[in-house]
Order: sequence, then structure tokens, then C-alpha cells
Amino acid sequence: MRPGLVAVGAMGLVACRNIGGFSTHGNHYGGSVIDADFVRVGIDAGTTLCLTLDTDHLQDAPGAISTSDGRFQTVPLRPIPQVWNDPLSTLQFGEGRIQNFLYVAAATTPFSDGEGDDVFAVISLLQSGDVEVRLLRGAPNAAALDGGGDAAATAQCVFAVFALTRAPGPCSY
Repeated sequence: MRPGLVAVGAMGLVACRNIGGFSTHGNHYGGSVIDADFVRVGIDAGTTLCLTLDTDHLQDAPGAISTSDGRFQTVPLRPIPQVWNDPLSTLQFGEGRIQNFLYVAAATTPFSDGEGDDVFAVISLLQSGDVEVRLLRGAPNAAALDGGGDAAATAQCVFAVFALTRAPGPCSY
């Protein structure tokens, strides 16, 4: 193989991973929760999410999220330092994703179950230039999975997928 072709191929691989264009620089990503009960619990239909992102600070101050329901109000995404040295940092799932990141965010409005206010946030940078955000908290107890159980405990669970596109200006909520 010719050295020039190898260099071009290597540059192409690096270009595929260039994520600097996802930084919002005074703008934001915004969009609605995917309104399907099989992938949504703990977030009302119609809720929108706003994300600011700084790809130069993914390991210390990556950005913040806000939701239209007030559950999150300019809440900083908190990196988990150990993840960057773990295979979890290479998490890949589904087609069309350039890179995925795992963060924690504390709800502005506390959950009533006394188990803490943190949720996991999975941020997916998409080849289309859009972003997906998944919020996860808790899991239903065994009784709830069998169709019974404590509805209040299940109500504290969160699983929501938000499809976001770039939008001008700061978040409006």
C-alpha cells in the first residue's frame, strides 16, 4: 500500500472523531422527549430539554441541561472521573453515533423518595449533527414489573430520550 493512501485514510479516521463542532458557544441544542410510553417514564409527554455543551471541557465542565417542566434548571452535567479510564468511556450503541458520554445531573426539583436527586445523562453526538440525551434514574421493583407493586416507587423512576437539534441563542427556560 502506498504511504500517501495510508496517511489519507488515517486523517479520515481522525476527522470522523472531530467533535469540536458540537460545542454550543452561546447557542443550545433543544428538543422534545420521545413520546412513547415504552421508552418514557417519569417525564411528562411534551417536555422539552435544552442542552449547552463545551467539547473542550468534556472531562471537567461539559455543559448543562434544563427542562421545560422545571425538573432541571441550568443543571451542570457532572463528569464521573473514573469513567474516562474505564472501557465504559468507549460505550457504543446503535448506528449513527459518533461518540457517547456518561454524566450525572442533579434534579433542581427533588424526587420525593429520599433516594437522592441524581440522574444519569447519556449524551450521544450523532453523525447528522444532532444530539440525543437519555436521562435514567432508578428501576421499577420486582412487584411493579409483575403488574403490581408500589406505584409511588415506580413514579420516581426516570427513563427518557430527547432528540435535540441545534438552535440559536441561550435556553429559554
